[in-house]
Amino acid sequence: MIITGDDPEYIAFVMAHLHDQFLMIDLGPLRYFLGIEVSSTSDGFFISQEKYIQDLLARADLGDERTVETHMELHVKLHPPDGDPLPDPVRYRHLVGSLVYLAVTRPDISYHVHILSQFVSAPTIVHYSHLLRVLCYLRGTITHRLFFPRSSSLQLLCYSDATWASDPSYRRSLSNYCVFLGGLLIAWKTKKQTAVSRSSVEAELRAMDLLTTEVT
Repeated sequence: MIITGDDPEYIAFVMAHLHDQFLMIDLGPLRYFLGIEVSSTSDGFFISQEKYIQDLLARADLGDERTVETHMELHVKLHPPDGDPLPDPVRYRHLVGSLVYLAVTRPDISYHVHILSQFVSAPTIVHYSHLLRVLCYLRGTITHRLFFPRSSSLQLLCYSDATWASDPSYRRSLSNYCVFLGGLLIAWKTKKQTAVSRSSVEAELRAMDLLTTEVT
């Protein structure tokens, strides 16, 4: 359980009340919770999942120490029937599921995890090779962290984008957005649009609609 707030006296009151009702131990300032590491400085907070990535790489058993600078090759379009089916799809599903949780603190892999998660029902060797590339990218960027400064404005800054007809199988577009509160990145998402957009403008408008819903 995480207890947070800007009133130390009330936090102490809540903790005392919980101690009366439950057997609890105060572990002090937040440092690690459900695979998420938190470090505090005078300037703000850093949030990362470095240990989680280390455990993920150990489970993946890549067999080498290779790293890459990009998550995927440029202009790659993955199709469901690409390559031969994986003999054991459970491994692919497990790794992709772990990446979904990792995207909680790594917005840079959000798009790529979305693409790879579309093939969990019937992954192929080609899909698996692209999954391993993402893992190699994570190995080289394992120290990347999100920073939340203590002093920041409360102005919302929102950005949206769309990839028009990027789904090679169904010609549907992808909506992408990120939301900043001052200097804080507080929300991001990649989602396939529910209908086929007949122009790039329509795809962008659908992405903007998704973002507007999030902000509202």
